[in-house]
Amino acid sequence: MSINLSILLIILGCAIVTFIPRIIPFIVIRNIKLPKIAVKWLSFIPICIFTALIVESLIIEDKSLLSIDWSVLTAIIPTLIIALWTKSLSVTVIVGIICMATVRFLF
Repeated sequence: MSINLSILLIILGCAIVTFIPRIIPFIVIRNIKLPKIAVKWLSFIPICIFTALIVESLIIEDKSLLSIDWSVLTAIIPTLIIALWTKSLSVTVIVGIICMATVRFLF
C-alpha cells in the first residue's frame, strides 16, 4: 500500500488542527486561579456531555415512534456502574468504548 504525500500531509494537518483547540485551553487555564462559582459550574460539564451522548444514542425514532436501542442500553449499564464506582471520566470513557465495541462486535 502506497501513501500519497499530499494525503499524508492532509491527515497530519487535520491532526494538528484537531489537537490545538483541545490542548491549548488546558495549557492556558492550568496557571489561572478560577473563581469557585466557575469551578462548580465546570464540574457539571462532563455529566451534561455524558447525558447528552447517552440520550442521543439510546433513543431512536422508529416509524414516528420513539423506542430504545437495546444494544446501546447493554453498553450503558456497565459504563454507568463504572462511572458511579470510580468517578473518573477517563476510566468511564474507556469502559464505555470497550463495552460499545463489544456490543457492536457481538450483535
